[in-house]
Amino acid sequence: MNILVCVKRVPAPGARINITEDGQAVDTAFLGFTVSPHEECAVEQAVQLVEKHGGEVTVLTLGPAEAQEQLRTAVSTGVAKAVLVPIDGADWDAQRTAQAITAVVESLEAAGGKFDLLLFGNESADSGGYQVGIRVALKLGRPMVNGAKGLDIADGMAKVRRDSEAGVEIYMLPMPAAVGVKEGINLPRYPTMKGRLASKKVEVQHSAVACAAGGLKLIHLRRPPEVVRNTKILGTGPDAAAAVVDLLEEIGVFK
Repeated sequence: MNILVCVKRVPAPGARINITEDGQAVDTAFLGFTVSPHEECAVEQAVQLVEKHGGEVTVLTLGPAEAQEQLRTAVSTGVAKAVLVPIDGADWDAQRTAQAITAVVESLEAAGGKFDLLLFGNESADSGGYQVGIRVALKLGRPMVNGAKGLDIADGMAKVRRDSEAGVEIYMLPMPAAVGVKEGINLPRYPTMKGRLASKKVEVQHSAVACAAGGLKLIHLRRPPEVVRNTKILGTGPDAAAAVVDLLEEIGVFK
């Protein structure tokens, strides 16, 4: 089992996001960075599949040199190899990113054989474009399902479960295939101290790619208006119990 997981370095979810004065980028001066939550689950799912079926996992990201931190975090949880596609300046648009990932995947496969699975996050935590994984799968001619809340392998097929308003959808994809993983498919493990120490010894492969910009263009970033909510304290200690019961009845928890 040979699996490639594509991840993205993003500002830590929950952080206050500020925009630069020209409205062209996120001000990262006081931000911490991490991997998108959906992609953390994709990494965990890949490691679980390899633990069950054998093989190895490679993690790939497109970003600045600092993104090696996110790659090494993935390595510390059980990933075998890490690949950085270095870029300078602002993030590339979805089309350009997909072109770059496709070129690197083709290069890696020419050297080491096809990946049975390409895993992506359902969408990134910053732009939320839902495009890169689908574009890569299309360029490589591989079947893809997004929004996966379950993924396993059997008889050369990827069995993907996806929740819908009508219930549960099950897809059987012939491998090689691509899957967009949704947060909640699993609970990502914490890196161990042993894993973190081992990740420092892994060589991060750099794979530079020249790709033309796509048709998407950033015009201006705007922060949404902040929503202020008031908190009402129902009470403290045992004296609050009656008020809590009244509230639960009011919102229909108790019939």
